[in-house]
Amino acid sequence: MFNHIPLTCPNTPLLDQASQPDALRQLPISVLPALAREVREYLLWCTGQTGGHFGAGLGVVELTIALHYVYQTPFDRVIWDVGHQAYPHKILTGRKEQMLTIRQKDGLAAFPNRAESEYDTFGVGHSSTSISAALGMSLAARHQGIDRKVVAVIGDGAMTAGMAFEALHDAAHNKADMLVVLNDNQMSISPNVGGLSNYLAQIWSSKQYMALREEGKKVLATMPVAWNFARRTEESMKHLTASTGTLFEAIGFNTIGPIDGHDVIELVHVLRNLREAKGPQLLHIYTTKGKGFAPAEADPIGYHAITKIAPAVERGQTPALKKPKYSEVFGQWLCDMAVADSRLIGITPAMCEGSGMVRFAQEFASRFYDVAIAEQHAVTLAAGMACEGLKPVVAIYSTFLQRGYDQLVHDVALQNLDVTFAIDRAGLVGEDGPTHAGAYDYAYMRTIPNIVICAPADENECRQLLYTAYLHQGCAAVRYPRGTGTGVAIAPNMTALPIGKGEIKRHGQKIAILAFGSMVAPSLQAAQALNATVANMRFVKPLDEALITHLAAEHDLLVTVEEHAIMGGAGSAVNEFVLAQNLGNQVLNLGIPDAFIEHATHNEMLSSCGLDAQGIEQAILARLATPKTASSSLKM
Repeated sequence: MFNHIPLTCPNTPLLDQASQPDALRQLPISVLPALAREVREYLLWCTGQTGGHFGAGLGVVELTIALHYVYQTPFDRVIWDVGHQAYPHKILTGRKEQMLTIRQKDGLAAFPNRAESEYDTFGVGHSSTSISAALGMSLAARHQGIDRKVVAVIGDGAMTAGMAFEALHDAAHNKADMLVVLNDNQMSISPNVGGLSNYLAQIWSSKQYMALREEGKKVLATMPVAWNFARRTEESMKHLTASTGTLFEAIGFNTIGPIDGHDVIELVHVLRNLREAKGPQLLHIYTTKGKGFAPAEADPIGYHAITKIAPAVERGQTPALKKPKYSEVFGQWLCDMAVADSRLIGITPAMCEGSGMVRFAQEFASRFYDVAIAEQHAVTLAAGMACEGLKPVVAIYSTFLQRGYDQLVHDVALQNLDVTFAIDRAGLVGEDGPTHAGAYDYAYMRTIPNIVICAPADENECRQLLYTAYLHQGCAAVRYPRGTGTGVAIAPNMTALPIGKGEIKRHGQKIAILAFGSMVAPSLQAAQALNATVANMRFVKPLDEALITHLAAEHDLLVTVEEHAIMGGAGSAVNEFVLAQNLGNQVLNLGIPDAFIEHATHNEMLSSCGLDAQGIEQAILARLATPKTASSSLKM
């Protein structure tokens, strides 16, 4: 058990011998527990240097070793759901020395990435996709006549999503030769475990038992009474040791376990049996999130991810004042609004901590609903509540609202229901990379009738626009970025802003910058050297058409700036209006290009897209140096 993160690189002689699966498989099984300790200590050290996802990886060290020890990876496929737990996998698949670059520009990705390694068989980042992907690979191997083994590793939290059960059902229907490992980290399921269950798991996964089971089916199929008795006896024995077995057996999976996921030798024995098994198999293991690091075991939520260890503030140096995160601004507003209106209900799909709802969940427990990883359900749940006169607020990340798009259209907007969406992590999100980028929400929302889309420029405006959206009798969304804002003072009072109205923040000449949300601050900086006008547009829908018309009449060039994909975004909405009204202005659209922006710091990402102050200024100067064309609206 480790109590502190090592400050210096630990000595890892076994890991140095086994940093590739081929070499790992040459080790005697007896040394695997010692190898697990070295992997865990190295993971602690390198994550302390870089920051990143933490607790989940510590919990699957033994499982990762056992999978690569038994399966012939990369020929056999192992798919990790979500990918938070994949750091040990990266360490054991030739990337040990690169771990100090993880989540950094041009370094290792935060999640499994097919472009990074042949061992990363499927790119992940969102939840509950592993079983579907594994089934696709298993059926592809069957179609191609390849004797390939396929394993999906999914956590108990990810198993709450409907997509996982859709895949389980289809896998059983197709009688796919695949293994699903249900990693129960004791945060959702409470299994009945012990030596008996481990022993029976070895029996149930053995070739002899599998053969006897199948032959017994054939013999007893002609004797219904005997067959029903045998089937019920088997189910009863499994129920003694596995409360979850009933559900998966009913779907059509042969269920093994639960067994201790930190007993690496036991895992190897069971996996060796299951590797040769035919049909859909499910192995239920129990693990401890943060295993081996005492603080993480005590606080698995707090240690889900960590920032890198920074040197202490020097003596006599005053630490910088901490600016509130946007999620904290939302959390404070939610509590204040709940006091003012008893109809308010808070809903989130497993993002209570990330969305800033912890205090609300504690103080207004009867009005808080965490629906687990079920974004579609979260949206329609809100719609049902709105039908009955409540005022639900759905707190959700931009990248995850994509999964509830049909429900947003059909269940909320089409019925013009009064639901407020607090959309966090909008725009580029830094080190988590493109799987978590909120780069598409303007585009996928602004085409929907009956929706208001707000884009606050700073923390105080976020509070006021949340209030504005909440008071609006209909569907409204407030979109704000990850992390902190500009550090403006936040007014305790809440004031509704006029819907569809922006404001001019700076008066200039010839050039008008129409900035949306987080891009107001860098646009103001760029405007200084250009003597440009800057408008804080505040709303993507409805657009402030009167303000655009005024700016078009007073300026030669209109420049839209947004932390969103250029295609289909707020700039596209401005283009449509300019063309429809035949305003005749040149329009330059600045935003995220038509590409997935790889992981880096948020500032590095903005710079690479030309969305910092310098990039905005340079893009405008480049446009001014370009001869005018016949087109009235041009995209950069």
